[in-house]
Amino acid sequence: MKTVITGATKGIGRAIAEVFAREGHDLAICARNENDLKNFQSELQDKYSIKVIQKPTDVAKKEQVIAFADYIKSEWSQVDVLINNAGVYFPGDVHSEDEGTLEALIETNLYSAYYLTRALLPVMLPQAKGHIFNICSVASLIALPGGGSYSISKFAMLGFNKVLREEMKDKGIRVTAVMPGATWSHSWDAMKDQLPENRLMKASDVAEAVWGAYKLSDQAVIEELVMRPQLGDL
Repeated sequence: MKTVITGATKGIGRAIAEVFAREGHDLAICARNENDLKNFQSELQDKYSIKVIQKPTDVAKKEQVIAFADYIKSEWSQVDVLINNAGVYFPGDVHSEDEGTLEALIETNLYSAYYLTRALLPVMLPQAKGHIFNICSVASLIALPGGGSYSISKFAMLGFNKVLREEMKDKGIRVTAVMPGATWSHSWDAMKDQLPENRLMKASDVAEAVWGAYKLSDQAVIEELVMRPQLGDL
């Protein structure tokens, strides 16, 4: 099996890569930092005896997303799972956030998934099976305080997922929106000393939920997977 994961070296993306590698999937991964990618590639291959291909990619740049897709297609003749995970979070309010915040968040959190999905669907459609996961957020469902343009971008990502789900229904490709609440990752590093460990979810919890959704039969799909810390949103 062949799985593509964006933003794969940190947080939820890294945890998902670990789970799919553990289960024997070959991986195509991208992130911005080349050293992080090479180190993770070696780690996964040594630990799980799988094949990992990687390409440094700034998903905010369309041409780099397309180059990543072209590289995958030059190496693989099939894609079984696409996980659009890459994203960025800037806190703020619409009326006061920095000029350009919306554009930056839309480019990374939405356009990257749109461009990569369009580029890889010509490989997936002839297979008449596969699974696309779009990592959204609980901010796709409710306007969180201080969410600003981040929430706008994640609402848009959920809209993209809904449209794609309808389009892929009769083509054998399952589509799932994953909407995690607060999850420990580098984004929360500044808060580690202020919050108890159990106040946020583990990235591995999200990864295992994604794997569980993937392992359903081809006759079933989890359209929207919402996860929150036991104590609720922060």
